[in-house]
Order: sequence, then structure tokens, then C-alpha cells
Amino acid sequence: MGEHSVAEEVWRALPGSVLVSHDLSELSDGVVRRWVDGVPTELRLEHGCVSCAMRSDLLPLLRRLRGPVVVHLDPALEPEAVCLALEGEPVRVEAVITVVDRATWFADATGGDLMAERGLSAAPGDARTVAQLVVGQAEFADALVLTGPTGDERVSAVLERLNPLAPRCELSVLDVDALLASIPPGSRRGEVDDTFDALVRGEVPGEPAHGVHLVRFTARRAFHPVRLRRVLAALSGGVVRMRGRVWLAGRDDSVLWLEGAGRAVRIGDVGPWPAAVGGSSGADGHGRAQDLVVVAYRGTGEVIEAALSEALLTDEERWLAAELTFADPFPGARETLG
Repeated sequence: MGEHSVAEEVWRALPGSVLVSHDLSELSDGVVRRWVDGVPTELRLEHGCVSCAMRSDLLPLLRRLRGPVVVHLDPALEPEAVCLALEGEPVRVEAVITVVDRATWFADATGGDLMAERGLSAAPGDARTVAQLVVGQAEFADALVLTGPTGDERVSAVLERLNPLAPRCELSVLDVDALLASIPPGSRRGEVDDTFDALVRGEVPGEPAHGVHLVRFTARRAFHPVRLRRVLAALSGGVVRMRGRVWLAGRDDSVLWLEGAGRAVRIGDVGPWPAAVGGSSGADGHGRAQDLVVVAYRGTGEVIEAALSEALLTDEERWLAAELTFADPFPGARETLG
């Protein structure tokens, strides 16, 4: 029993619900296959992209259907992106459930394979990695269903730090009603984080387990861009997840959002620091500060904190910052490291 069977189990547990599933394997050719309670429909889109499939089919379908709907997402889709598209729609997300196969998940979550290399690209030019997909799916879930052998204890250790609120159950003993009832208050239920929301929901274990640990890094001085790039490359061989707010020298007015999984990292401008829009100020007078969480499976918290600290501007660089020109090694939205 795999992901689709879990969706069917949820559907059966909700009397009167409708099961919707999509196959996007031929999306690049403009073809989407959709099933509603087992009835197939083939759709042809003018543009073969995920946003077109969402806008042209899933959103209108959800508006038409009455009562609860169980949506089984194509394996290439990230639930966060789908829920973001649902914002403003007359749709309430009750729960996001993700299936984690322990036989493959850790290798996928720490690797650098592109989606296209696995035949899973959602559209031409899809530059995502498999790690970005599987880590994002697990991180955004309200509940996790585990399958596969239990030999690699690092999987559970990562999930406890990546998504501590999400209840977990074994696929072999899945009780949908009990699983849904165990989702605690404070779970996101489709809510997409804002830039300044908490980086982790729930209480994270304080001690490492099976070599896996979480590091929270904060600082009130800017990163040197080139040194940060080198540190990220060095850390990428032992990190499952890195995400948070970055203050980069030379781009002092912008909050940069850094999000890495496995050997890939994305970094981009997401707006101004709070003081620039009337928010509370930080110690530097402009609300700027580093705030990162790192879930790692190699090294120690002390080593990771020291490496990130070395990427910060020195006292001398801070004094001369207004006169210095900093090279920007992050010109695009995505960098593959390692």
C-alpha cells in the first residue's frame, strides 16, 4: 500500500467525500490526467506547467465539488505550493498527510539529484532537486505515514526535528480517524509561513539522536557574501535542511530567505526588514539579524555555529562596510552546492 492507497484509506474514512487525483507525468506535453472517484478525464493545456494545471483544473474543480474532498497530489508536487494557490479560495484545508518511505527517504533528502534526472520534472526547466521535494513534503505535513524498513534510525530523528508537531504512524496499522484526531493545535493545516513566522513549529528535541541534531543560529551582523557561499558549500555534505532569514552585506535593505535541502540551496529577496515598514527594530537599529535553523547529520552544533560565525563580517569589515564593494555570489534563485 503506497501513497495512492493512503489517499483511498482517507477517502473511505470520510463518508460522502470525493477522491481527486492527478497524473502530471506528461505535463510537459500539455497533458494532464485526472480522476474523480475513479472516473478518468484527460485534459490538454495550452501551456505545460504546474500553475496552469492548478488554475485550469484543480481550483475550478474544488469550487464545484460539494462536501469534503481528498486530493491525492502527483508525486512531483509540493503541498505548500498547492496550498499557497488555494489562499483566497473558498476552501479549507483540514490536513496535509505525507507518506515517508524509510527505504529511500534519507538518501533522497541528503542527495543532489535533480527531479528531471528521475523523470519527475513538473514542467520544462524544472530545476528542483529531489531533496527539495521530499524535505518540503515532510516539513509541510500535518501528519506523517511511515513505510519501509525501520533500520535507519536517522529518518525518525530528522523528522522529529524537521516537523515535531506532526504525529506519525506506521502504514501497516494506519487508522485514519485516530491519525486525524491526533493532529495537535497549532498545526499549519495548509497555512503557508510568512517571512517572519517561527522557523520551526513545535518543541524540538534538545539533544542529538543517531547523529542528527538541530542548530539555531542567530547574529546581529551581516554575512560576508563570498564567505557565506563557501560555508554553505562546506556544510551541504552533512545537512538535511537549512532555512531562515539572512542579512547579506551589500544588500542591507533586503531580507534574504535561504532554504536548502540536501546539496541544494535557494536564496532570494523577500522584502524589506521590519523597521523599514514600521516594525520593531533589532539591535542594529534596522531590524536586521541572522536567524537560521539547520538540521544536520554530520559534525556537531558547535562546528556548524563556528562555521557560520566565520562567515560574518569582522569588526574591521563592519567599520568599512560603507566603503567596500561586496561581490554577490547569489545572482540567481538557486545554487547547487557540494
